[in-house]
Amino acid sequence: MNGTVLVLLVIGLALLVIGAEALVRGASRIAVMAGISPLVIGLTIVAYGTSSPEMAVSMMSSYVQPDIAIGNVIGSNIFNILLILGLAALVAPLVVAQQLIRLDVPIMIGVSVLALVFGLDGRIGRMDGIILFTLGIVYTVFLIYQSRRETNPAVQEEYANEYGNLERSSLGWLKNIGFIFGGLALLVLGSNWLVDGATAIARALGVSELIIGLTIVAAGTSLPELATSIVASVRGERDIAVGNVVGSNIFNILAVLGVAAITAPNGVSVSSTALRFDMPVMIAVALACLPIFFTGNLIDRREGLLFTGYYLAYTLYLILYSTQHSLLPMYSTVMLLFVLPITAITLGIVMWRSYQARRLRLK
Repeated sequence: MNGTVLVLLVIGLALLVIGAEALVRGASRIAVMAGISPLVIGLTIVAYGTSSPEMAVSMMSSYVQPDIAIGNVIGSNIFNILLILGLAALVAPLVVAQQLIRLDVPIMIGVSVLALVFGLDGRIGRMDGIILFTLGIVYTVFLIYQSRRETNPAVQEEYANEYGNLERSSLGWLKNIGFIFGGLALLVLGSNWLVDGATAIARALGVSELIIGLTIVAAGTSLPELATSIVASVRGERDIAVGNVVGSNIFNILAVLGVAAITAPNGVSVSSTALRFDMPVMIAVALACLPIFFTGNLIDRREGLLFTGYYLAYTLYLILYSTQHSLLPMYSTVMLLFVLPITAITLGIVMWRSYQARRLRLK
């Protein structure tokens, strides 16, 4: 491994971030001009735009390095919830919309389980990919249809300070469409360089491509989501901060994994390691959202700290596993027998108390 590989990796990541920023800027403004609600902007336009690096990387890597493709999707979904939501909640507590609790989070859990089911035979094939992608289209159309029924003047007022008086002339539309296509071009170029650099690092260090996909590539392609959610949290745009993460996770499975499985000659292979550990962790993380989102419709700083701590614990496990460190058995035992059960019991108690409090209020 030489310096050129590291330069390619860094430039690739930079192009992904710049490209995603341009794409989100153009797409968000077009969405506001069309009168789409803030939550749906977060769930679709912003979420899909910030997930476009995952799409580009997974499509490129599915031809030559399929473990990076599946690792990128799984790792990004875990990164999005545990670290991005965790850090955003540490900046400012996040209010969770009822729609997320009743519809979008259950959908996120459902598609995560569906990806595991499709991968049980060791491969997510072309037909599986078609099903996933079709579900993604249905979900998006439903959200947009639902949003168009809402009162649009409130949307314009919500984003007046952010975007000012948007230019609704033909020039304004063309300018924002130019941002979208320019961003896509940078994403394609950046994804090529990122995959080349990550693959070279994996080979040079003797680390499996799955681990590289779960960590370096997943974190790198999730940088747009991280930046978007933290900035949205600081500005008080909580619907975008949370909707961006949930929407990105749904998009990653339905569209990113779906398109990768469709375009790859033999589908996307799923390793036994991913089936036994990483995909169940992705599902568990999605399930953890329900009790936390349900309790008071708020992700407070304590819960943000819990999410962030779990991401650090997950990353440490990957490092110990990839190096086959002597501490791995003890670390795994502590996590499985003590930390995870205690967390599950705590969340259960909190959820039960919240349920009882709601019953009392309704009486």
